[in-house]
Amino acid sequence: MQYFIKTIITAIVVVGISEIGKKFSPIAAILASLPLTSVLAMIWLYSDTKDVQKVIDLSSNIFWAVLPSLIFFLALPILLKNGFKFSIAMPISTIIMFIAYSIYVILLQKFGIKI
Repeated sequence: MQYFIKTIITAIVVVGISEIGKKFSPIAAILASLPLTSVLAMIWLYSDTKDVQKVIDLSSNIFWAVLPSLIFFLALPILLKNGFKFSIAMPISTIIMFIAYSIYVILLQKFGIKI
């Protein structure tokens, strides 16, 4: 049952982005560029194992593979290593990432680059 729920939630995210893309392509593009797959993978990993070290390891490995989302993958392990509970560290890291993306978009616009 848990596997089924994970599959449904993951599918809803992907289909949701696809549907948004039909009317608001730039918003869908921004959403699709976010590390949603990584976030879901860490949630499922933690849910299955309750092992914070596995979450830290996965996050650290992704850090080296995905340059545009470095802020998220720095924030999550720092918070976990400093004693924050997973249920608190995940949303804080996500908020930090969204702030970083917002700043990034604003800076790109100042240089005449639109996404």
